[in-house]
Formats: sequence, structure tokens, C-alpha cells
Amino acid sequence: MSEYPIANPAAARTLGRALRRIGYSEDALEALSEDDDANEGEDATVADRRLPQTHLGIAVRSLYFQLPVARTDAVRALGRDAVEAAEAIGLVDPGTRFAPRARIMPVDSLLIASDDFPGAESDPPPDYVAAYTPTSRICDSLTPRRRVERALDVGTGSGVLGLLSARHARHVVATDVNARALAFGELNAALNGLTNIDFRHGSLFEPVEGELFDLITCNAPYVVSPENRWAYRDSGFEGDEISERVVREAAAHLTEDGFATLLVSWVAEDPNEPDVRPNEWIESLDCDAWILAVWGSDALAHAATWNEPLADEPAKFGEVLDTWTSYLERLRVRWVSEGAIVLHRREGKRHAVRVDSVDEEALLAAGEQIERAFGSRAKLSALRRTDDLLQQPLGVAMPLLLEHELEPKRGRTAVVSTTLQLAEGTQSVVDGSARALEIVATLDGTAPLGEIIRRAAERAALSESEESRLSREVLRQARELLELGALRFA
Repeated sequence: MSEYPIANPAAARTLGRALRRIGYSEDALEALSEDDDANEGEDATVADRRLPQTHLGIAVRSLYFQLPVARTDAVRALGRDAVEAAEAIGLVDPGTRFAPRARIMPVDSLLIASDDFPGAESDPPPDYVAAYTPTSRICDSLTPRRRVERALDVGTGSGVLGLLSARHARHVVATDVNARALAFGELNAALNGLTNIDFRHGSLFEPVEGELFDLITCNAPYVVSPENRWAYRDSGFEGDEISERVVREAAAHLTEDGFATLLVSWVAEDPNEPDVRPNEWIESLDCDAWILAVWGSDALAHAATWNEPLADEPAKFGEVLDTWTSYLERLRVRWVSEGAIVLHRREGKRHAVRVDSVDEEALLAAGEQIERAFGSRAKLSALRRTDDLLQQPLGVAMPLLLEHELEPKRGRTAVVSTTLQLAEGTQSVVDGSARALEIVATLDGTAPLGEIIRRAAERAALSESEESRLSREVLRQARELLELGALRFA
């Protein structure tokens, strides 16, 4: 068990104030480093030569790239109180060199200390704590950010998701089985001057038994793994059992109208039916659900992905791949999916479940889109007939990109395909007929959908059968875009 960090909230607050005073932020880091993915080794050496000898440059060099600087330079950049505070929390050892043993990463408006960039010559310790991983970003992007009374972050790690919730929740509880992760969480809360978050030690939902929350986030160690090496990756549960438990228990801890955004993994015997398991988990819950697959792979690719650091050691890599694939074969797993499940608890007998895929690289902040999507699905479930949607005025709720693919045909240009892309949030793409997508892309909520279709048919001089086909296509596209949160009920 690593000794750092040392509990000292006052010292952490002092260091946080000093970093903000000199502008230590995401924007400043990007402007100074020109490569926010640079890390130890050659890239850090390049950064050392590129960064200016300003107060901010010294802070970025030492606290982001983890390059040692003279203590006198650190005092000049941060102030003596801040340097002594860094020593008091164990970030650096007292001496003539200011050599941080951890990294402080700006995340949005937060400062997050963690074990990022462990020593290249050794494996991370079992209680390794990451800052803001790709899965953290996915969970953050898919979390509604409305004001709430109580929020919960399960498997909090560095505390980053709990701290993001603390900015719009009156009170936050963050749990983790890794005691060192909780120490980092408390340090990070103090770095950011946040006092409305309560860190509790324990497995998953055990520390909050009997409590309800308006918002739940979870990026627990969901990896389907035969190992128990790292607290951030390996849960010790069989197969996808931890993910099933997270989904079921999150639903049980949600208030009415509460949301849960859960990063999970699920397995399948048939790659052609990859989502049977999460549908089984959800079918008995009093929640609408959105299953969003981000990654999917067969057993061998899954094993290789999660053990990629061993690829330079062929013998060891091959041994680990054999262990993992044998484990998955024993469980009859041929496909592993990883992604998010978003739950919305609401009263009613009919609950909607939707499955989509999400492009990790395209994903933007989608919290408002998710709220609209679940609100629309609740209203759609209340409609008795599909055609009842024709009586509803609908409006575009977010920027949309309409794209026609053109091709020369018989001396003229013809539309061969049309797509409509959400320009924000999940950036999902739907395809359909040009005429139908043009109609839904311009809805402004001023008239019922059926009236809009009738007017378009009149302008195009469509026959009765052509108008009927157009109406069915527009209805299909409108329902799709309502469920995606791209349209709204006026």
C-alpha cells in the first residue's frame, strides 16, 4: 500500500488556490504543451525544452509532466506556502528538488491528483488510482447535469465523477473498496474547495444501504477478467456479474425521476445477439433504459486489449492470453461488449429499452440530450397508437446536419442516399429518404406533424399512395429522433 497521499485538507486547499492563481487549467495546458497526450520518456523530455520558464510553465513541467524542478523554482512559481503544502500531503519529498510522485490533471474546472504515469519499468501497484480515463470521460459525457439534492458515485477512484456531480448536487456520496482511492478523492475534494462530498469505504452499494439518490454514476472495475491484480480493473466477480449487480442495485437506489449512468460490460455466447444479457437485467426494473455499446470484441481480442502492455514480452503475453481465453471459454463467452447503461426511474407499467452504439471519439457532452430522450420516450409510451404522433407538434431540439450523397445519373444529378446526424451529444446518424429527413430536420413545433406532412405532399403534388408512404417514413424518422433526444414535443 502506497503511503501517498497524506490526509491534510488545509494543505490541499492551499495548493489548489496556488494552482488556480497562476492559471493551471486545461486550456493553459493545451496552449503550453501542444500535446496533451505527451507523457514520460521522450515526450516529456521534448516538453521540458518547449515549456517556458514562467510560473505556469514550471507548474506544468513538474505537476503535469512530472519532471523534477529546483525547489527554488517551485517556490518562485507557486509560492512557499504551496510548496510546503505539497510536501505536507506527500506529493513531494522535502529537499532541494521538487519532484512530484503523482500528477495533477486539470479536468474541466477541476484539479485531479492521481497515480497517472507510474514508473515505466514496473507494473502499477494493486491500489493504483487513475485520474480521468477514457471510460471516465464516457461516463461524464453521458451523465445528466441538472440540479439535484443527492448524488452517488460508486467505485469513485480519484473521485473525479463524484466531484463533477458535486458542482450541481447539494450532497454527494462517493464509495470505493480501495482505501487509497478514497484518500485521493478526499485530497481532490480539498484541492477544489468542495465540501459537499462524503467518501465512504466499502464495496459498491454496501456503504449506502437503504439510501436513495437522484443521480448515480458508476465506473467500477467491470472488466471481464480471470485476474485480481488491480483494484481499478479487476473486481473478483465471475464474468459480468459485477455489471449485473451494479445495474440492479443502481435501480434500487434511484429516487422517482432519478438517473443512473453506469459503465459496464456484458458477455454473449452468440456474437450475433450481443445484448441479451443487459436486456435480461433490465426487464424486471421500474426504469426506462438506454444500452449504449462503445466497444465489442471476441474473446481473444478482449484478452489482447486488456493486456496490451505485455505485447513487448511475447512469452508472458502468450501465457496471459491463454489464461484469459481459457477462462472465457469456460464461461462460454464468444463476445464481450463494453459501454454504458443509462437508467431513468419512472412510474408506469410500460418501460422502454433502447440499444444503440456510440463512437467514443465522436461523443460530446450528452446530458441534456439524454434527459430529452427519456422524456420523449415516456410520452411516446403513453400514446395509444403510432398514428397518434401525427397529432403532436414537434420541434428540432439540437443542431442537425442533413447530408445528401449525389451521383450523376442519365445526364443529371440524383440523390443516392441521405443521412441526418446529430451535431452534438452522441452525434448519432440516421438514414432515410431525402424528403422525409428534410421534413423532420425543419420541424419547428408550430403545427401537428400530420399537417406538416400534408402540406409537403401538396407542394410536391404527391398521389394519395405516395403521401401515405411519406407519412409512414416521417413517422418512423420522427419517432427515432424523439427517442434519440434530437426532436422534442412542442
